[in-house]
Amino acid sequence: MPDTMRALVGADSGSRYRLAQDAPIPVPPRGMLLVRVHSVAFNSGDANKMVGFAGTVARLGEGVTRFQVGDRVLACSFGPDATGKKSKGGAFAEFALAEQDNSCRLPDAMDFAEACSIGMGLAAVGEQRSMMHGGGEGGTRDDNDDNNNPTVLVSGGATPAGTVATQLLKMAGYTPIVTCSPAENALCQEYGAAACFDNHSPACGADIRVHTDNGLLYALDCIADDVTMKMCYEAIGSGSGSPSYYFGLKKPANAIAVKYTRRDVQADWTLADGVQVLGGGLDNLPTALEDLKTGRVPNTKRLIVPLMA
Repeated sequence: MPDTMRALVGADSGSRYRLAQDAPIPVPPRGMLLVRVHSVAFNSGDANKMVGFAGTVARLGEGVTRFQVGDRVLACSFGPDATGKKSKGGAFAEFALAEQDNSCRLPDAMDFAEACSIGMGLAAVGEQRSMMHGGGEGGTRDDNDDNNNPTVLVSGGATPAGTVATQLLKMAGYTPIVTCSPAENALCQEYGAAACFDNHSPACGADIRVHTDNGLLYALDCIADDVTMKMCYEAIGSGSGSPSYYFGLKKPANAIAVKYTRRDVQADWTLADGVQVLGGGLDNLPTALEDLKTGRVPNTKRLIVPLMA
């Protein structure tokens, strides 16, 4: 492995960015991974804040036990600091550091760009709905659970998106339960599912409602067709007095008809909208970030930047 890498850093003056050709490759400290970055994603309004990135593990810090070199992972970091001349260890680079406890494995069927999009999409939903990182306006989650790990239903838990979502939700302090084929129960449990329900059963939604004592507030639909949306609506509890949410990775054909069967459930397809892929890799990032700051690129999209083919 070389000692240096290409990385986006602050320019010599002003708030512009430049692409350094010889930034030092960081050495992963205890509990961290060094990841060869294949793709990065960020919400266009806060590129200097959270950045999702996906790639392959290149080196392990001391004490890392959950991953091996060569594993495909999704993690998060921060954007470059345009006020400094050195890399701050962000993900706009050929290599980036990731915490073991804040990283998750990617299934082979999921490409790196798609993983980044889902990771940042869930973060965006969390900020809007106080779902992922806790705290409504008063700083507490607006649900009536009597514990600190509210339940989230992941419909399609064995899909590539479902396995990633399950891991991210568990890391965020939630209790993911999933729908899947019974043959896939062990796989979903390996990724962190606390309970699995047969997605082929006509009683799937009713069974989940019983399991959650009519208190389920959040459903994330990774299949998002008419059947699964209806099942999620059947699973979501009623009468709790707290807001309930359905999130779909795409908008089902009859979404509006299903939506209005439950006025107490707020449906959202944020995860499916507002994604723009930028070509050019690292070479194009300085210009892209400047375009964001000057308003030449809309401030409403999640931007995905593949860094490697």
